[in-house]
Amino acid sequence: MNTRPEYDFIIVGAGSAGCVLANRLSADPKNKVLLLEAGPEDRNLWIHIPLGYGKNLTNRAVNWCFDSVAEAHANGRIDYLARGKVLGGSSSINGMVYMRGQRQDYDLWAQMGCRGWSYEEVLPYFRKAENNARGPNEFHGVGGPLQVSDLRDKPPILNAFLKAGQEAGMPLNADFNGAQQEGIGLTQTTTANGRRNSAAQAYLKPARGRPNLRVETGARGQRALFEGRRVVGYAYIQNGQAIQARAAREVIFSGGAYGSPQLLELSGVGDAGRLKAIGIEPTHHLPGVGEGLQDHQVFRMKWRLKGKPGTYNERTRGLTALGEGLKYIFARRGVLTSPTNPINAFFRTRPELETPDVQIQLFPGTYNSMRDRALHKEPGVTLGPTLLRAESRGSVHARSADPFADPLIHTNVLGTDNDLRTAILAMRYCRRVMETEAMRAYYDFEMAPGKDVQSDDEFAAYAREAGSSNWHPASSCRMGPDGDAKAVVDAALRVRGLEGLRVVDASVMPAVVCGNTNAPTIMIAEKAADLMLAA
Repeated sequence: MNTRPEYDFIIVGAGSAGCVLANRLSADPKNKVLLLEAGPEDRNLWIHIPLGYGKNLTNRAVNWCFDSVAEAHANGRIDYLARGKVLGGSSSINGMVYMRGQRQDYDLWAQMGCRGWSYEEVLPYFRKAENNARGPNEFHGVGGPLQVSDLRDKPPILNAFLKAGQEAGMPLNADFNGAQQEGIGLTQTTTANGRRNSAAQAYLKPARGRPNLRVETGARGQRALFEGRRVVGYAYIQNGQAIQARAAREVIFSGGAYGSPQLLELSGVGDAGRLKAIGIEPTHHLPGVGEGLQDHQVFRMKWRLKGKPGTYNERTRGLTALGEGLKYIFARRGVLTSPTNPINAFFRTRPELETPDVQIQLFPGTYNSMRDRALHKEPGVTLGPTLLRAESRGSVHARSADPFADPLIHTNVLGTDNDLRTAILAMRYCRRVMETEAMRAYYDFEMAPGKDVQSDDEFAAYAREAGSSNWHPASSCRMGPDGDAKAVVDAALRVRGLEGLRVVDASVMPAVVCGNTNAPTIMIAEKAADLMLAA
């Protein structure tokens, strides 16, 4: 057993939250900080070239490449679940869409008993985190570590789709993170000068030279170390060697909505009966661990296009691809600077709703599947109608006492009748947008589900076949007030019933936000760092 020197803080997981914490906690030279990451350094070339994200969506060197259990409401289909396994975590392999969700999301958190997490209370942390290329205003900040910029590449298909959305009744929205979310508009991205700005690049890289911060990669977590009810350190495996590190103040789990429940259960924290059944001796009975997993559900539809719409299909082949590569190398311009979804749209499937319940993510290209992202030769477009308020709840648990075993993940996609009804309405609306006059110049035919799908039952069958996680898992270690038996952490993100242990990542969200989850996770970590430094 190799024993490390004592630290003040040990952070387990160097993803979107862990990198923020490492930076903020080590900013005080009195704090000795250890950051542990199971994956490697972020040296993979395709991490940093924005459109290169497709290269790493199934690359096990930097991606956990999890599978769900067979999903009962989706014809027993096994869902593919990409998660980052590298410095920066999923912020190093995600689509780089900068989205916060709705004001109401955070006010709901406060209404659920999570004091201090209302919109007005978290907005300063969003502003603190960002350096927005548009400059400061009441919603946005400058001078923060996270670079937020506008698109550098705007092919013809984007302008056509913006017009199509307006023709279908959506207002043009220049800022989804401003006064309101509803509408259609161009995406702001977590990129800088045509390169990905992951949490590792934004927060960790500037702090790596600090003598009080130690970063270890290839460190697979084993368990927390206890003295009574207090966590006093962490045990992990690195290069086949068992290592223990002591924490004078706190251990923080930042393994994400899949990783943190597993880390807790491997440490004996969770439902005692479940833990005993898989060979783990319980140290603290906490039945909410791993329960209530919530995610956005997406039902991707595809169209073949004609003409020269400027899709990713056309621009990543042959001499055109060579030209785009040169454009990127010498000017940091062109298609290689693009995110997954350069256009997003938010709308209400029913007029009585107060705010949008569906997000349309436009991917200007078509491909085989989420496991095989090979782009088709012909131009096309993929629309991903996404349920922002899916009622379905799943779970994530340790599969066994083996820290090298993948967690057992149940997404429960389409687990309620209302989710299915909303999916049908969302897909019908996407078809309506694509069949507007604005799209006529490029519209060829609908590839999937295909125009033969007309009835609700036919759309429902397609939803069960094609519906999947949008890779925004949350709420598996949710925070809640005293008296909430299933809450795992309190409003200060401290694990209930224990001392010296917190969870800081998307798993603590009481309910998943209505939008992409990277920016909210960074906000959570910014606020958590202040809470810890003030303790």
